Amino acid sequence: MKSLCVYCGSNFNGDPVLQQAIENLAQVMVSQNINMVYGGGSVGVMGVIANEILRLGGTVTGVIPQFLMDKEVGHKGVTEMIVTENMHQRKQKMADLADGFVILPGGFGTLEELFEVLTWLQLGLHAKPIGVLNVNGFYDPLFLQMDVMVENRFLKQTNRDLVFNETDAEVLVNKMKNFTAAPDEVWFRDRNLS
Repeated sequence: MKSLCVYCGSNFNGDPVLQQAIENLAQVMVSQNINMVYGGGSVGVMGVIANEILRLGGTVTGVIPQFLMDKEVGHKGVTEMIVTENMHQRKQKMADLADGFVILPGGFGTLEELFEVLTWLQLGLHAKPIGVLNVNGFYDPLFLQMDVMVENRFLKQTNRDLVFNETDAEVLVNKMKNFTAAPDEVWFRDRNLS
């Protein structure tokens, strides 16, 4: 695993528990020579983790659409910055550059990115691991909703299990490194939900 795409918020609430989790994830990534791919921002959780990885001597690739660069929210100190024409190109480029996806706390955009790559995995469009760093139970309600989807037969348990849910950054990254999937088989082998 040479690179991880980190999806996270463009806001940061100052929570010291989240700050520590970000620092731990940065330390794990740098110690394992894993490049971070992210949305290119200098603000919020995005800016915090980018700064921490750079401070530790790691590498960071930002991918940002031109309109956000024009608003001056792009990080000026990353190792590499890729500017795209729009959000769709940004998301595709981030996914293409990554060997896996880590989700930190965030808002609508973070959830949208999580579910997009999770759906792509379910459909067999990639075979890359997806892990949620579930800081302080932030994503517990989301995982409960996934369980409701399984109970109501809108989601198969095998697909529900495609995303890792961990509170420890090192445990999460190590599980992701050992991930193997045949997602096309997961989706297509049994469409009968009864």
